[in-house]
This record gives sequence, C-alpha cells and structure tokens, in this order.
Amino acid sequence: MSALERTGCVAVIPAYNESATIRDVAERVLGQVDALIVVDDGSSDGTAATLEGLPLELMRNPRNLGKGASLWRGMQRALERGAEAVLTLDGDGQHRPEDIPALLAAHRERPEAIVIGSRRHLRKEIPRLRYRANRLADFWVGLAAGRRFADTQSGFRVYPARLLHEARVEHGPAARFALESEILIEAGRLDIESVAVPVSVSYRGMARASHFANVADAARIARVILRRLLARYVLSRPKAADRRRASGVPSSTVSPIARSTGVDEIESAPAEHSTASEHTVSESSVRRRSSGSRGARLKNRE
Repeated sequence: MSALERTGCVAVIPAYNESATIRDVAERVLGQVDALIVVDDGSSDGTAATLEGLPLELMRNPRNLGKGASLWRGMQRALERGAEAVLTLDGDGQHRPEDIPALLAAHRERPEAIVIGSRRHLRKEIPRLRYRANRLADFWVGLAAGRRFADTQSGFRVYPARLLHEARVEHGPAARFALESEILIEAGRLDIESVAVPVSVSYRGMARASHFANVADAARIARVILRRLLARYVLSRPKAADRRRASGVPSSTVSPIARSTGVDEIESAPAEHSTASEHTVSESSVRRRSSGSRGARLKNRE
C-alpha cells in the first residue's frame, strides 16, 4: 500500500523565488505527510535546484503564472494521483509545518469540510494594517459566500476533493491571490462548511518580502467579491413575472380606470362554450323587466 493510499492527503506548495526557505519547509512538511507536490512558478533564483534529492514531485511552470494558477495546477495533479484531500501552505516559512497534524485531525473529524488554519487569535503578532485588511476581507468574502469564515486570507488549508472537483473559479494567470478567496465563495455555493484550526505564523525573519501586491491584488480580490455579490443577490433574483408564474397567479392588466381607482381588473380568457342547456337572459328582456318594475313602482305611488 502506497503512502498516498494510507493517508489520502497530498500537500501542495506553490513556490516563486523561494530558494532561501523552500528546502527547509519541504523537509518539515515531508515529516508530517507522505506525499508532497511543489510547483515552481517560473523562479529565477534556483528554487528547483534546492529540492534535489527530496522524495517529492516537482512541477515547473514555463514562466511566472501567479499563485492562483500554480496552486490550481498542483491541486489538479494531486487529484490525478487520487488524493481525497489537498493540504496547501506557503513556501516562505510563515506557515509552520508542525501545525499540519492539527489540520489533518480536523479533516479526519470533518472530511467533507474545508479546514482553515486561522491566525485570528494572533492579533498582536500580525502587522496592524494586514490584520485589519484581513478582517475586512473576511466580512466581504463571507457575505458573498453566504456564510462566515475565520480567516479568508490564510493559505494554510485542507481542501476536500469534492470542492476541488466541483468549484468553478478563475484559475488562470489573472487569478493570482484572488483564487483563495473565490474558492471559499464556491464552498458556500456548494454548501460545504468550514472548520477553523488555530495555527502559528511568523512574519519576522522571512527571507523575502511578500509577493502580495497591495493595490493590484487587493483590486483583484475586490472584483471577484463584487462579481460574486452581484451573482448571488442581484442577478439570481427572479423577475416579478417569473415569481407570478411560479406561484400560479395569472398576469394582470391594469386599465386606466383601475389606476385611477386603485382597483385592479384581471383580464381572463373567454370561457369555452358549454353544450349543457343554459338559462340565458337577453339584454332586451332585462330592459323589459326593468321598465315593468319602474311602471309598477309609479302605479303604487299613485
């Protein structure tokens, strides 16, 4: 029985110019899981070379495609290998591989849910601006998804295979960091719940600055959220005529008189002619009866 068959989980790390940290991270991840895929996203610093000799699968993008495209490529490869779940983390050292057992334990307890390594309890350790931006993202992503998430900007996660099979997300070079937000919104659409697991994080002593472009990547995430909000709360709302048809209420035509009086007149189709004998009263007979009634009243008055 292979290692993958024993655990059902494959770890995926996207890496772009991570030569200073990727080997250490990969070795520590391999101490926690049995299968690891590293996606070298067009690095120019020898990232791939630092991984030589490690028991992992290395995929290389021909050029820099961004985090979203690299993550998605690694995820799909993991599914091809038969993964029942995919664990993701960054290669820059901010996520501690030693927290992986806690995430996998939560996955074993709730295999149908997405497990998120949450940093919300580490407010004092996270730069103030980043913490506030993350909380703001939590609110808007949750609104678009129709459910709350503990840390929408954490890339330390365990995805159930069903979510990755059924999710409809932008995963090309334009996706970049927005993919991780959009896939949570898809989890809401697919009625897949989330589980938060407190994890440690380290921003001090990192070998490089974050690849996250504050303005450009924040704008990408905002566009994804706006598009999903419109799809969920505006475009998906049935029109008035559709609601009437669904409820069985016939459409009505309001005449000028009805508009002035506030009384609606509902036009109905002409009734089919009945073959049964009917007692009909002609207009002339109504006039005769009416005339006779007026005459009788006059006579009585006299």
